[in-house]
Amino acid sequence: MKLQPDKTDVQTITGHGPGWIGIDKEPVNHSVIVGSTGQRIDWECSRFEDLTPEHFARLATLDAEVMVFGSGARNRFPPAAWLRPLIARRIGLETMDTAAACRTYNILAAEGRKVVAALLLETAPDIQGNPAL
Repeated sequence: MKLQPDKTDVQTITGHGPGWIGIDKEPVNHSVIVGSTGQRIDWECSRFEDLTPEHFARLATLDAEVMVFGSGARNRFPPAAWLRPLIARRIGLETMDTAAACRTYNILAAEGRKVVAALLLETAPDIQGNPAL
């Protein structure tokens, strides 16, 4: 799906599909952490089952007021105990499927919020051709 955000000065997600997203029209084919203040960090996980408490502890080190977790093709929640580092820093976490997380990130970033999206991109079969970014 191609997204058409309003013109902003923040990093935006310009498209998404199975196994990929576009960040400022650049294709990304692996799980990634994206922040409205310019962060773009590889997130070392390719399946929901690969996630560990350390993945969420890493998120707590980032400067954000709200965190959006895209859990893959469907909405799945991490164990509550894994969220303790985020709670300790008073960072809210919203969990949704990755497509919804992409859209939500764009809205919050366009509003000027300090938002970070941790997007799980599950391994998908090779996609022929270039995605519409």
